[in-house]
Amino acid sequence: MGISTTMGKIPGLPKHVAFIMDGNGRWAEQRGLPRLEGHRSGYENIRPLIRCLDKHGIKFVTLYAFSTENWGRPEDEVNGLFQLLEEVIDEESRELHKNGVKIRHIGRLEELPERMRKSIDQSEKLTVNNTGMTLGVALNYGGRMEIIDAARRLIARGVPPQDIDEKLLGDYLYTAGFPDVDMVIRTGGEIRTSNFLIWQAAYSEYYFTPVLWPDFKEGDLEKALLTYSRRQRRFGGLQAKAKCSGKES
Repeated sequence: MGISTTMGKIPGLPKHVAFIMDGNGRWAEQRGLPRLEGHRSGYENIRPLIRCLDKHGIKFVTLYAFSTENWGRPEDEVNGLFQLLEEVIDEESRELHKNGVKIRHIGRLEELPERMRKSIDQSEKLTVNNTGMTLGVALNYGGRMEIIDAARRLIARGVPPQDIDEKLLGDYLYTAGFPDVDMVIRTGGEIRTSNFLIWQAAYSEYYFTPVLWPDFKEGDLEKALLTYSRRQRRFGGLQAKAKCSGKES
């Protein structure tokens, strides 16, 4: 599978792409706007990028929308984010449903405000039978807490320790049913993983860009995909030996 762009054909696209959507607040501050307006612009930027990824055949996308650490932000910003997220979930769910996208929310959803939980539940029920792209939205999400929660569920169900392996533990993560992440894209110039999908992204290719999320457009996305296609993923192994004069070297 490849995609046609102004740069030509891109082979070997990832199956699962995850985004750390960083830089919304700084984008707003640079323009003298309230930070919440940066988040609004950031959420508005999601739809065209999802459309682009869907067009190119990417089957799984996961967005880091609100982390467990984000509770430490000022209360008015957190409340504003929740109100904005609720609006986005309600509005975008219908549009995504029309395009056959299945929505999955991951994280400690039970700790979110009741109205948001209702919006989350409605969006998942609306799209549950869709067979196109699966869109994961990480809300109140933390990678370490996800692993702790998985371990607690295994213990609560009395699973014998000797029966626990990577596949079984994966079935108890929030992302059960998702493939491992092939590529993580982080915007905003920071070079860290921020406790995001630390199990699922163990062998991911990371792409860091200084572009702030509201300014990250289709051309930036295709540049990232091209970079991915040129990397060799060895998963801890060695590169295959090259052949010389018809004989293996």
